[in-house]
Amino acid sequence: MLNRNDKRNYFRMMVNAEVQMMINDPESGRVFSGICRDLSATGMAVEVDEPLEMGTLIHLRLESTNSSVVPLDAHAKVVRCSQEAEDLYQLGLTFIELN
Repeated sequence: MLNRNDKRNYFRMMVNAEVQMMINDPESGRVFSGICRDLSATGMAVEVDEPLEMGTLIHLRLESTNSSVVPLDAHAKVVRCSQEAEDLYQLGLTFIELN
């Protein structure tokens, strides 16, 4: 819930769901997964076990548990990466394109 001190333009929804990601690099094509912790209209926070550089472009897919809701399929950019614990990092992703 937004309060007076929260300057965000969009509400964030708390989520605890696996998200599949692939780095947008023809040479790497690296696929990995993480846990989506929150989601908004413009991005998401994802926990992963290794850091990614800011500016890294990725393709992601978040499946829906409701058959009437289509999966979230998007291209995003890493705008934040912070270490939360040993082998635990939180990525801040901003959506570039929603498919």
